[in-house]
Amino acid sequence: MERDPRHVLFRAGGERFALPLTAVSVVAPPDPPFVHVPHTSPPVVGAMGLRGRVVAVVELAPLLGLRARGGPDGPGQVLVLERDRRALGFLVDVVIGVEPLEPPDRPGAGPPVKGLSALRGESVTLLDPDALAAMAQGLFRGRAG
Repeated sequence: MERDPRHVLFRAGGERFALPLTAVSVVAPPDPPFVHVPHTSPPVVGAMGLRGRVVAVVELAPLLGLRARGGPDGPGQVLVLERDRRALGFLVDVVIGVEPLEPPDRPGAGPPVKGLSALRGESVTLLDPDALAAMAQGLFRGRAG
């Protein structure tokens, strides 16, 4: 498997994060109002239509234990990951761009954090897309089990 050092950089909950470019299928504007998804747990914000498909959307900051969005920062953006032929969207504050990043220079505290890297003197938290998707998919099992 070819290793692509490019990552999608974005902000969520006031922090800088990155996902491998190969994991992100599209960056889209959110399409509120989101359709309510029953039997889900917070931080699921709902579902939206995208290119003829229904995409479940999870707010990334509270999923990672950070303060949820809010305020006049605009509607944010949705990073869509394709997993097992299903699309899963993550609502983030803003996408900064695509940058090559070195592998983490410090290990993460555990899934979904792979580690910490730096870009132009600022810390970037590298996320594992598989672990992130697994965390998010657990929210759709609901509280009823």
